[in-house]
Amino acid sequence: MSALRLEGKVALITGAAGGIGEAAARLFVKHGAFVVLADVKDELGDQVAASIGPDRCSYKHCDVTNEKQVEETVVYTLDKYGTLDIVYSNAGILGPLDSVLALDMKALEKTIDVNVCGGVAMIKHSGRAMVARNIHGSIICTVSAGGTRAGLGPGGYTASKHALLGVVRSASQELGMYGIRVNCVSPLGVATPMTCTIPGINLFRLDPDFIEKHMSSISNLKGMVLKAKDIAEAALFLASDESACINGHNLVVDGGFPDSTDTFPMSIMKLAMEFMRWSISKVTLASILSKFVPRDIYSSFRQNAESMIVGSLNESKACN
Repeated sequence: MSALRLEGKVALITGAAGGIGEAAARLFVKHGAFVVLADVKDELGDQVAASIGPDRCSYKHCDVTNEKQVEETVVYTLDKYGTLDIVYSNAGILGPLDSVLALDMKALEKTIDVNVCGGVAMIKHSGRAMVARNIHGSIICTVSAGGTRAGLGPGGYTASKHALLGVVRSASQELGMYGIRVNCVSPLGVATPMTCTIPGINLFRLDPDFIEKHMSSISNLKGMVLKAKDIAEAALFLASDESACINGHNLVVDGGFPDSTDTFPMSIMKLAMEFMRWSISKVTLASILSKFVPRDIYSSFRQNAESMIVGSLNESKACN
C-alpha cells in the first residue's frame, strides 16, 4: 500500500480556513490529495491555500447556507481538478449558549441553517456529481460527541448535531447503492477558534491552552490532549480506502470523556472568571508579584483585576 493514503484523489473541505478544516486540508495534501478549501473567511482561506501551495490546493468562497454557492463550489472543484473523490463537510457554528427558556428562535434557525441545512446541501450536490460520474466517493460530516447525548453543548447546537447525525445515517443508506460512503466524525473539546470564543461576549477569546488543559483534566485518558489534528486523522481514515467497507458510521473522537460528565449548562461568568484566574497564574509577572510583593498587596491586585473583568463582562452584556 502506498504511504500516501489519498494519492491522486481530489477533496473538497468546508470550514477550511481554520481549526479542524485547516488541519484536515494540510493532512489530506500531505497524503497526496488535491484540495479545495471552502469557507466564508476569504482572507484566512487565501492565506491557508497559499501556505499549502497553489499546486495542490485552492480556495473558493462558499457560504454553506446558500445552496447555489454550494453547487457552484462543487462545479468549481470538478472543473479545476476533473473529479471529486472526497467531501468533508466540516463547516459549523456553536450558536447561542442560552438556556432553552431564553433561546432566541432566530439564532436557533441560523444554527440549524449552518449545521444541518449546510451539510444537507453539500451531501446533495456532491452526491449528485459522484452519481453522475460513477465515482465511488467518500462524504464525511463533522457532527459532535453531543450528537448522541445532551449535556455537552448548548441546546440549539445539540439539536442541530442530532439532526445532522440523522442526515448522515439516512444519506448513507441512499447513496450506498451507488458505492458512495457517507460517514461522520464526532469530536469533543478541541480548542478551535469556535470553541475558544464566548458567543455574545466579543471582548474575550479563551486561550487554547486553557481549553486543552481543562478538557484533559476531566478525561479518563490521562496525558491525552485532543487537538484538531486528531480529528483530521479520523477524517483521513474515513476518506481513505482503509475504510472502504465502512458506511453510515459515527466515529466519536472524545479523548476518553466520561459518559457521566457534562459541560453544559454553563455559567459564562464562572467560565470567564476561571479563565481570568488561570491567565493570571500563567503570567510570569503575576508569579513574581506573588513571591516578592506582600500578600495583602497581591490579594488587592487580584481583586482589582477580577473587578475589572466583571465590569467588562457586564458592559459587554449590556451592549449585546
